[in-house]
Amino acid sequence: MRILVVGAGATGGYFGGRLAQAGRDVTFLVREKRAQALKKNGLLLHTAEGISKVEPKLLVAADLKESFDLIILTVKGFSLTAVLDEFAPAVGEQTMILPVLNGMRHLQIIEDRFGKQAVLGGLCRINATLDAEGQVHQMTPLHQLTYGEVSGQRSARIIKLDETLQHAGFEARLSDDIISEMWEKWLFLSSLGGITCLMRGNIGQVAQAPGGERFAKAFIQEVLSAIVAGGYQERPQATAHAIKELTNKASVQTSSMYRDMMQGFAVEAEQILGDLVTLSANAGLSTPLIDAAFTHMSVYQQQREKTLAGQ
Repeated sequence: MRILVVGAGATGGYFGGRLAQAGRDVTFLVREKRAQALKKNGLLLHTAEGISKVEPKLLVAADLKESFDLIILTVKGFSLTAVLDEFAPAVGEQTMILPVLNGMRHLQIIEDRFGKQAVLGGLCRINATLDAEGQVHQMTPLHQLTYGEVSGQRSARIIKLDETLQHAGFEARLSDDIISEMWEKWLFLSSLGGITCLMRGNIGQVAQAPGGERFAKAFIQEVLSAIVAGGYQERPQATAHAIKELTNKASVQTSSMYRDMMQGFAVEAEQILGDLVTLSANAGLSTPLIDAAFTHMSVYQQQREKTLAGQ
C-alpha cells in the first residue's frame, strides 16, 4: 500500500516516521522549506526508546503526479483548504483519505471536494511537538491512531488498511463507530483547550483554584450540549471520563492550543471552539463559557497577526 502523509509536523512526522521505520511505503508531502530541512537533517524522532533517524521520501506539491492508495492528512485545520489543491493529484478512484484533524467540519469539506467514498473517519491521540530544529518529540507514551469507515462497516478496504497500520510502532485501532469517537474527542479536546486557554494554566492548577472545578464542569456541559445539538448521541462513559480527567487536581495536562498560544503560534480556535459557537447558535443554546473562550482566542489571533504584520 502506497501511503502519502500530508504534513511532517509533530503528528505526521511521528506516525509517518514510525510507518517508514516499520518498512511501509511512505512518502511525505511537505512545503519546500520543510523539504530542504528534512533532506539535510533527516526526520529525527525523540521517543522513550531514544533518538532515531528516518531518511524520508519527500515530495512537494509541484512534483506530485501519481495517485496513492492511502492519504493520511495531518495538517492543522486552518491549513485544510489550502492543501486540498496540493494533494488533489494523489487522489485516484480507489484512494482512501484518512484525516486526523480536530472537530468535525473537515469531513464535509473533504467529501465536497473528493466525494464521500474517498473519506474515512479518523483521529489520533498523541502528545508530541516539534522543536526549533524541526525534530519530533514524543512527550508521553500515548501514541494511538484510530480509523474506520464513516458508515461503521467493516469493508474489505478498511480491513486491508488495518493490516497495513498494525505493528508499526504505535497503537493502531480499527473502530466500528468512528463518528461517535470523533465527537467524543472533540468533547474532550475543546473542553481541555477552552479550560486551559481561558484560565491560562494546566488542568490541575484550574481545578485547585477557587471555583475552578465548577467552571470546568460547566464548560464540559456546554460543549456536550452543543455537540448533541450537532448530532452526537451521548455515551455517558465518555462524559464521565472527560469530567474526571479535566477536574483532576493532580493533572499537569494542557492542550496543544494552549501550548501553541504560549509559544506565539497560530491556533485552531475556529475549528476547536468556533464551530461549537456555530452549533450552539443554530440550536438556540446559551453557551457563555464557550463564547468567552472563542472570543479570547480570537483576540489572541488578532494580536498575533498584527505583530507579524509589523515585523
